[in-house]
Amino acid sequence: MNVKVIIAAHTQSELPKDEMYLPLHVGAQGNPPLPYIGDNTGDNISEKNAAFCELTGLYWAWKNLPDEYVGLVHYRRYLALHAPWGARSLSHALTKKQAEKLLQGRDGILPKPRRYLIENLYSHYKHTSYIEPLDITGEIIAEKYPSYTPAFERLKTRTSAHMFNMFILRRDHLDAYCTWLFDILFELEKRTNTCQYPSFHARFFGRVSELLFDVWLENNPLSFKKYKVFTTMFAEMNLYKNLVFKTQFGVDFSHSTGFSQSFPSYAPNQGIGSASRSSTDGMNLQWTNTLNY
Repeated sequence: MNVKVIIAAHTQSELPKDEMYLPLHVGAQGNPPLPYIGDNTGDNISEKNAAFCELTGLYWAWKNLPDEYVGLVHYRRYLALHAPWGARSLSHALTKKQAEKLLQGRDGILPKPRRYLIENLYSHYKHTSYIEPLDITGEIIAEKYPSYTPAFERLKTRTSAHMFNMFILRRDHLDAYCTWLFDILFELEKRTNTCQYPSFHARFFGRVSELLFDVWLENNPLSFKKYKVFTTMFAEMNLYKNLVFKTQFGVDFSHSTGFSQSFPSYAPNQGIGSASRSSTDGMNLQWTNTLNY
């Protein structure tokens, strides 16, 4: 069984040594090189990385890898069979041997869904990002893939999703999903202007795709195993703990300069809570949801 999982990375860091993983420099076009293969090789959309995030890596894997199963993880997030709360060691990362066993007779491996306690997926997106691109996505789906519209509309009632654009899929399913996904996103690109948004929010293609994955899955029921996602970043874990602490003590956690400027590595839709945009693009954070790591 051939299984290859790209590690989407935009910076050099310690990575798993297991042969299943292929470090990929996402956003390689126009940036200083890393000691990894770049997503600007072969058939690629590397130049779109500023808006498409890790999706330039997914596109590269789809177009350039021949393996029977193909997947994506992040340089700081991995799938794991067993990872205790707070685990950061790469030794917990899923191995090729484990993946091959899990994939026997199955279509893929997914992260466990992230659950939101007081909001649905649509309202959470609206409170943390500009909603217009997601609404336009719904219009595109209604025009091009109307049978998917009911699943898209259920984003307004669903309270869980498989996030991070992380998964391992059998090649034929990867082909079907990516053909559908990028057809929608390239049309969305034609109908929107990223320049009208702050740089952090201009990355909406990656966030929209996180929600579209479950829309596609609902219409293409497959056989999966689901496992925990863990992060290797100590700073990220400390950020989560600090936010929970502040919430418990009722501290107002707001930044007039915007969440992304204060914490550029952390998207506000990572699932810790709700963040409401102010009219000045600052983020008035109201942390209400729970973690799901």
